[in-house]
Amino acid sequence: MIDVCRKTPPFVLASGSPRREQLLKALGWDFIKDVPDIDERLYTGEKAEGAVVRLALEKASVVAQRHHECLVVAADTIVRLGQAVLGKPANRLEAFEILGMLGGKTHEVLTGVAIVQGERKASGYERTLVEFRDLTRDAIDAYLDCNESLDKAGAYGIQERGSLLVKSIHGCYFNVVGLPLGLMSRLLEDIGVPLEHQWRMGYERP
Repeated sequence: MIDVCRKTPPFVLASGSPRREQLLKALGWDFIKDVPDIDERLYTGEKAEGAVVRLALEKASVVAQRHHECLVVAADTIVRLGQAVLGKPANRLEAFEILGMLGGKTHEVLTGVAIVQGERKASGYERTLVEFRDLTRDAIDAYLDCNESLDKAGAYGIQERGSLLVKSIHGCYFNVVGLPLGLMSRLLEDIGVPLEHQWRMGYERP
């Protein structure tokens, strides 16, 4: 276990997501960002639950090679409707089609999280159910005019204007934003950073 009297190793967010960055800033943690470059395509026949964990581990491992002593956290999010996996739309037309599919239905948000520090690794995934309200074509077009769809799995952001798309949510809200904080905290414990030390991250001084 990491000595709680010592300064926590520097924390690295292996992601370019501004939502994940905002969540960590809300915790008051000191961290840097290092965006990994990996192939994020799913394997043929790969289950979404396994894919998000594999991709999160790959992202964290790539970045950890550049930051040997650091705590590196990475995440990967997938939206699933039935058996269909919905990623980030490539353009407005794809975003319109995705939101049309989600309207009036319940979909799953799956986020894999991985933490790597040297040889230590911990990973897992969170699952949240999100029910959308019924959506007209005009409503979808108006939401797309808000320009917050193209960089998000499922073509919406629950923490922004997309909150008005949602009828109900069952599970971790932060998972839908892109980083399930409770899961991340438990994974930090698994590699030796107890909860009481996590609150001190960002407030310690050399």
